[in-house]
Amino acid sequence: MFEPRVALASLSGEADAAWASAGADHAGAAFLGGIAVDEPTRDAARALVARDRTEFLPPDPIGFVRSQLVALADAPITPGVNVRAASSESVSAVAAVCAAHDAIVEINAHCRQAEMCAAGCGERLLREPDRLRAFVAAAADAGAATSVKVRAGMSGVDLPAVARTVAAAGADAIHVDAMDSEPVIRAVAGAAPSLFVIANNGVRGRASVTEYLGYGADAVSIGRPSTDPTVRRRVRRAVDAWDGRGADAPRTDPEVDAR
Repeated sequence: MFEPRVALASLSGEADAAWASAGADHAGAAFLGGIAVDEPTRDAARALVARDRTEFLPPDPIGFVRSQLVALADAPITPGVNVRAASSESVSAVAAVCAAHDAIVEINAHCRQAEMCAAGCGERLLREPDRLRAFVAAAADAGAATSVKVRAGMSGVDLPAVARTVAAAGADAIHVDAMDSEPVIRAVAGAAPSLFVIANNGVRGRASVTEYLGYGADAVSIGRPSTDPTVRRRVRRAVDAWDGRGADAPRTDPEVDAR
């Protein structure tokens, strides 16, 4: 889906085109956003801003997505857009823009803020498989490569079953925040072999990269430290070492061996 097999995960209100360009030195993909694209989710984003969270709230969210992807047209990185939406129609609108710019649309079934869940997006979608299936189908029908960002560890949610659901609906990838439950990656990868599995949570260097790729992940993603070039460099080196391209990296390099 992208090379090198390192992604930069979306950072609320921070992950824009400039951020993606800055990380292109060591990553193969960058997920912009999350972007609240319709009124229910934009109202939720405003409520989050009111309690001191950073959010993207451009006047025209679809136009903003388009302008950000245009800005990355010549960047050596595959762009993605993490979308917070309350309806399949909103997902379809963003997916069409992503398809036109060879970008991945990523459906956010991950956010746990109460305001976003009340709006009908985020991790609420993990408990509403019919809506999640409709969102994925809308994105795929629009012609965009489609990822779903999910969270492990939710009581009553069978993540391998979620993986099968989104794969059947047309998803290409699943981006899993393992939430300190790293072996869930093996279960998800085994449940839906057609999906490109991106493992997230605690990715810092050789130990975490080796663990996730060993569980069957196709790629890893860097969350909050994605702005740190030292972390990006050692994660890339660890992925390259796994792939056999980093044999010359010192095995005792503390940057490489850090988790």
